[in-house]
Amino acid sequence: MSVFVDDVRHRFGRMIMCHMWADSQDELLLAAARIGINRRWLQMPPKASWVHFDISLSKKELAIRNGAILTDKYGPVEFLTKQRIAILEHSELSQTGDIKHRIKKLYEKLRQIELIRAHSKSTAKENEDLHMPAQRSFF
Repeated sequence: MSVFVDDVRHRFGRMIMCHMWADSQDELLLAAARIGINRRWLQMPPKASWVHFDISLSKKELAIRNGAILTDKYGPVEFLTKQRIAILEHSELSQTGDIKHRIKKLYEKLRQIELIRAHSKSTAKENEDLHMPAQRSFF
């Protein structure tokens, strides 16, 4: 079981917020209690896309110190997609054409996330190389 936090930065008044979620709701509530988040702030469907907390950056640091895994902004989408795949693959209907097609589409979505991440990393590296200070020559 794992707890995750992402690196998004959403404004909420004067605070900057990100998301914390877990493999199970019990684990999420336990993690929230450990870092001092009231369970009444739990975000759940139908008001939210998935079960999570919006947490401040200071709580994010506490979560990471307590073992939460840092993800990028695609972490929640990846997490939900993997959950949907697991549910569909373990469904009694998993061998029907419609479900097989849905599973294939979800795997394509995961592949797209991987490609976007790879592109983002290479772009960041290129930008880093462009902004490096010039090397001084001693000759």
